[in-house]
Amino acid sequence: MTDTEIKGRVHSFQSLGTVDGPGIRFVVFFQGCNLRCGCCHNPDTWNILDGNLYTPKQVIDKALRFKEYFGNNGGLTISGGEPLLQPEFAYEIFNLCHIEGINTCLDTSGSIFNSKIEKLLYVTDRVLLDIKYTSESLYSKFVGCSYNSVIEFLEYLCNKNIAVTLRQVIIPTLNDNPENILKLSDIAKKYPCVDKIELLPFRKVCQVKYDNMNIPFSFKDIPEPETSKMTELRELLNKNP
Repeated sequence: MTDTEIKGRVHSFQSLGTVDGPGIRFVVFFQGCNLRCGCCHNPDTWNILDGNLYTPKQVIDKALRFKEYFGNNGGLTISGGEPLLQPEFAYEIFNLCHIEGINTCLDTSGSIFNSKIEKLLYVTDRVLLDIKYTSESLYSKFVGCSYNSVIEFLEYLCNKNIAVTLRQVIIPTLNDNPENILKLSDIAKKYPCVDKIELLPFRKVCQVKYDNMNIPFSFKDIPEPETSKMTELRELLNKNP
């Protein structure tokens, strides 16, 4: 490794992920996040300086050990934290993926955009776009970025014909209502690059992380959604494809 090589901050790796994009995937969790979502379950990824340094080649060498498991649909996913904070590092990883014939997937909030991210998207096969809420007011209060900026990011993805999976964590009292679900459905209808929507239940297993870090978990008093509620909202979504 030379001092001129690009290096990035990585929080952790997952070797055989099944919930971070299509098929079986090697998941790279980047360190660093520009947001402070109330539902965040990985506060240990916030500070970018806490991550370990890797070169893109070191990351790919890890992923190649599992390539035989990817099949036709799997590949490598970059998640976080927020990977768009390290777009040059992400680009080099994805570029090496394509050289090796590995599908690339980017898991992001879509809250940042610049020319370096535009270059990254050129080598991105799919985006998992986390639309946390469907209103500007909830974004302002519980996320720390603009809802409109996320929609503009989605519009760019569609203009570039990049496949998109919309994801949303369902949080009781905030977005576990039919109005929100129908708005998500309307977004998918408006932007044809969206071919899938995933509703994920809010979980509080992260409380121990907040306790260990001695920081407050602002959603600690919000209950996890009942299984029946998740079923109800998914059925509503399926009725409005």
